[in-house]
Amino acid sequence: MIGNPIGFSKSPLIHGTFAKMTGQDLVYEAIEAPLDGFNARVDQFRREGAKGLNITAPFKLDAFAYANELSESADRAGAANCLKFDGDRIIAENFDGIGLVRDITVNLGVKMAGRRVLMLGAGGAARGALLPFLRQEPSELVLVNPNAVKSGGTGRRVCRLWTPDRQRLY
Repeated sequence: MIGNPIGFSKSPLIHGTFAKMTGQDLVYEAIEAPLDGFNARVDQFRREGAKGLNITAPFKLDAFAYANELSESADRAGAANCLKFDGDRIIAENFDGIGLVRDITVNLGVKMAGRRVLMLGAGGAARGALLPFLRQEPSELVLVNPNAVKSGGTGRRVCRLWTPDRQRLY
């Protein structure tokens, strides 16, 4: 997992424990990259034989740009929270929204369909959550961010690509 700062993350403990419990042979550790050194650090990680990498703030847009293949979720979000390395292929994924929707609808038992939903923020995680949120069919989804340009761009990107008939939802 790469980010900056990264020392607070519990992901290495969680994923390492899960891997051990399920008999998987993997190493999951925190990598703090310099704010201006994402590509160089990922290049180094790949040379060391890495198979993939989870991404956290502030590198989700960098990861999207670094990839040479995009999943539907990463493409629509314009951000990636996971990279898979397969030879020369660098495949971007975005799982942010899938997990959040599951927590809300399954773990908390709150249905989103037909309800008004407020999303605070418009960064990489919000970008990843918008499409899965829209697929839950809320009556209204409001995206709020202190930077109106950023939130408008995020909403337009996801909604423009999400609607099957190309109608804008914003």
